[in-house]
Amino acid sequence: MNEEHALRESIVRHCKQLASAHLSEGTSGNISVRFGRGGEAGLLISPSGVDYADLRAESLAWVRMDGDWQGPLKPSSEWRFHRDIYAAQPEAGAVVHAHPVHATALAVQRLSIPPFHYMVAAAGGHDIRCAPYATYGTEELSQHALAALEGRRACLLANHGLIATGPDLRQAFALAIEVETLSHQYLLARSCGEPVMLDADEMDRVLEKFKSYGANAQTAP
Repeated sequence: MNEEHALRESIVRHCKQLASAHLSEGTSGNISVRFGRGGEAGLLISPSGVDYADLRAESLAWVRMDGDWQGPLKPSSEWRFHRDIYAAQPEAGAVVHAHPVHATALAVQRLSIPPFHYMVAAAGGHDIRCAPYATYGTEELSQHALAALEGRRACLLANHGLIATGPDLRQAFALAIEVETLSHQYLLARSCGEPVMLDADEMDRVLEKFKSYGANAQTAP
């Protein structure tokens, strides 16, 4: 199995797991991985509006950095922010976009996730920002997402959902699940009163510890 086919199979497998991981239902959400062809930068991405139960490796689109694409089906309507994230973050190897219940509940209130729990640092900073609203698939949404992701590996999108990135698809998908878990915990904590926040010094300590935890740098306990 060559590299491209292996990446296509991985995207399909993770797309099929979106529902069971409680990240997205139906055809919502999209997944991509960075992949170049013949020295030309680009990405492989799930197609637009296809039921994941019917998704096949050959159904994915390959998108060049200039926006041109190849494939039997058109790429996800959100291809633009996937492409722009890869351009802005050289360390990003995969992007997961989803509409999970709890993260979206925070996003429709346009709330960021503050440092109520040390695992917020898994996204790369002291908080997980919520990007301002813009219509899906637009340049405006992409620019808002890039700003929210500056110095971060995940963000919420107002009235929309979440984005998680990682050096590979396994880690990006795991971070998406973590952000949804944190969102659920934060909503529950808010329902009981005002959560106690960790201070900046503690979050800095956690961020530093995450750099050397486990087999992969930045993998949280």
